[in-house]
Amino acid sequence: MDDRLLQGIHWVTRGIEMIGIAIIVVGALGALIAFVRRTGQPGKEERIGDFRSDLGRSILLGLEFLVAADIVNTVAIEPTLQSLAVLAGIVLIRTFLSFSLEVEIEGRWPWQRVSGTGRET
Repeated sequence: MDDRLLQGIHWVTRGIEMIGIAIIVVGALGALIAFVRRTGQPGKEERIGDFRSDLGRSILLGLEFLVAADIVNTVAIEPTLQSLAVLAGIVLIRTFLSFSLEVEIEGRWPWQRVSGTGRET
């Protein structure tokens, strides 16, 4: 592959990674600011739950961007069996983290429907 194309792909993946990191950092700061603003309000457990949900959502979105960057980097730059195995491990770990965070945020398994929602039959 052309060196300029590889360099361009490298910069694109770094850009996607930086977006993912920025989402996590900005989301964490936003969740913290919202939590601090609600400090004087009653319902400490609800405030903590809201903080954890807000923080978890920003981490989930950031992880999605980081996984996308890993996929682009592996498929476009180094499509070897070893790099694909490493990618599979990274995606597996990040998927487990995403799944765990989603369960923590929603308080239910993803396949469980919230009452009152679902398909009309």
